[in-house]
Amino acid sequence: MRKAAATFLLTAGLAFAGWNGYTWATESSSGRESLSESDVFVQEEELAREEVSDVEDDTNESGNNAENGYNHANMNNENNTNAADSSQEENRADNENNADPQGAENEEPEPRSYDEYENGDDIGWLMIPELDMKYPIYWGTDDETLDQGVGYHEGDFTTPPDGLRHTVLSGHRDTVFRELGDLEDGDKMYIQFEGVQYEYEIDKTWITDAEDRSVIVDKDEPTLTLTTCYPFTFIGPAPDRYIIEAPLTDTTEL
Repeated sequence: MRKAAATFLLTAGLAFAGWNGYTWATESSSGRESLSESDVFVQEEELAREEVSDVEDDTNESGNNAENGYNHANMNNENNTNAADSSQEENRADNENNADPQGAENEEPEPRSYDEYENGDDIGWLMIPELDMKYPIYWGTDDETLDQGVGYHEGDFTTPPDGLRHTVLSGHRDTVFRELGDLEDGDKMYIQFEGVQYEYEIDKTWITDAEDRSVIVDKDEPTLTLTTCYPFTFIGPAPDRYIIEAPLTDTTEL
């Protein structure tokens, strides 16, 4: 009996040690890092802008009364001037339309090819403050690339963030995206790509079949989608996918 108990404890200890070793190894090589203070400078600037906005609102409110008197006194003069300017603008528009039968419509720019990127190239960062994590983003979603970290899904219906359409990122559930299920609607995510930071806000999460082809589709509005296997603790090839969708809310030059 004692021998059986000792064997059980030894086996359990070895299994626990092996699991800790695996967790440490995947953590150290999974392509994820903790956020530092320098990574959240945009958020600090936003807080500063909000404080300045509050001060400006108070100042504007106190100055509105004085401005209203001035504006009322000058309203008649401005109306007369605007009427004359409007007449001139109409004549100018008529002349331009006669000269250009196509009107003022502009042709859409040619879509970018991104030929400079190849599978496995490091192209930017994904930052998720709610998880206190940042992840390097690599071009492509082949097995070798996803072993490095988060992969950008290249396809007919996707573009990198600067394309302002549908950006899809994928990652393994047992490495980079192991805490993805902790995120909620309203949480912010950021992508840094080619000198610009793109801010997204989660508005939808759902679980779907691994073979669902309706996830990676064309979108008219700039949207970030994260995908990973599900369930997160499933042993072996997972049957489903966990999806997070977040529309673009802001951009910042870095």
